Amino acid sequence: MKNIIKNVLKQEVVLALGCTEPVAVALASASAYSVVKGDIEKINVIVSSNIFKNAFAVGIPGTKNVGLHIAAALGAIGGDCKLKLEVLKNINSNHEKEAKKIVEEGKVRIDVDDSKAIFYIRVEVFTKNGLGVCEIKDKHSNIVYLEANGKVIYENREVAVGSSKSNFDLREFKLLDLIHEIIDMEYKELEFLLEGAEVNIKIAKEGLNNSYGMEIGKRYQKMIEEGIISDDIQNNIIMMTAAASDARMAGCFMPVMSSAGSGNHGITAIIPVAVCAKLLNKDNEELIKALAISHITTIYIKQFTGRLSSVCGCGVAAGVGAACGMCYLLGGNDKEIENTIKNMVGDISGVVCDGAKPGCAIKLSTAAAAAYKAALLATRGVYVPCGNGIVGCDIESTIRNLGIFTREGMKNVDRTIIDIMLKKEYELVC
Repeated sequence: MKNIIKNVLKQEVVLALGCTEPVAVALASASAYSVVKGDIEKINVIVSSNIFKNAFAVGIPGTKNVGLHIAAALGAIGGDCKLKLEVLKNINSNHEKEAKKIVEEGKVRIDVDDSKAIFYIRVEVFTKNGLGVCEIKDKHSNIVYLEANGKVIYENREVAVGSSKSNFDLREFKLLDLIHEIIDMEYKELEFLLEGAEVNIKIAKEGLNNSYGMEIGKRYQKMIEEGIISDDIQNNIIMMTAAASDARMAGCFMPVMSSAGSGNHGITAIIPVAVCAKLLNKDNEELIKALAISHITTIYIKQFTGRLSSVCGCGVAAGVGAACGMCYLLGGNDKEIENTIKNMVGDISGVVCDGAKPGCAIKLSTAAAAAYKAALLATRGVYVPCGNGIVGCDIESTIRNLGIFTREGMKNVDRTIIDIMLKKEYELVC
């Protein structure tokens, strides 16, 4: 089981530059272009509705632009497909200028199609040399098809590792068994997780020191300095988590450590735990085990709820993960970890995902605050009782109910959100 945990963590906890949905489109575009090259004539992009939703209003790293059109153009013009989720790492102002030009000339077309998969991207890049095609499915960097001028370069349409039907299907295990294994693991086996704390705290400080998005983190910092709110663990958790999301959603050109395919999940799963550990004077060994618990819980829940969904994963997955990690730091036992999960699911499971955008920072601050509250209450014997709403009588039934609620109960929510977004896009254009 330890090897499975390490493999899953190394696959699912990776660096990402920019919001992972438009970045995935940029990766597909860069990959499609790489097999034909030449002067770009047009780019056609087909995405599932969840990809469209999460790329509609989010900033693209290194630019002052938002959305899929510029992401696809930048990927083809200056992206490096070898860098996976850091595909836009080497773009510069010339790339941005050229990308904006082909977008303004109407050479980039975006269509939404849910017939292929819940998580699906297809990019067709037409150049003077011909047509390059790339498809990504199930996971942000999982390229399943690559074609150049009708010749198949690569094809592997099996379900991606880490999706709900992966070779590492964590649903085969009980979550507490996974947590017990993590607690028993050696420091060196999990030491690699410290990089995530360092990277995500760094972008949080960037968000505090400069103006990004809604400036929620900066405003919390100012309220603490002015004595309007207390300088305590919870407010520091909120401040740092929001600041990181402020910067990331505004297109800050700094990477974050993602979790379960999402940078905002990574921020939520890591920063509250790291801040809590620091303010509780915990050592690095306790920190990395708390981080591992947070990530594995996040990934575990995502295999029930789906990679992308109509419910905010920063609340119901990464937020629950952070809560469990902090419960461990607070000395919580098995029952208190279980009750922490019940508190989170009973509290914020109904928060919808209406796409990645600057406003996500306020949702992340809510998830972070709820996570610390859930852990504090659980370690003091307070929890949502079995049978209250979708809260079950144990961890597995609670998470299973959450998955049913997310997958089955919210089916029409995404379509409604997309319809509103498409109408809004039309109104903005007009």
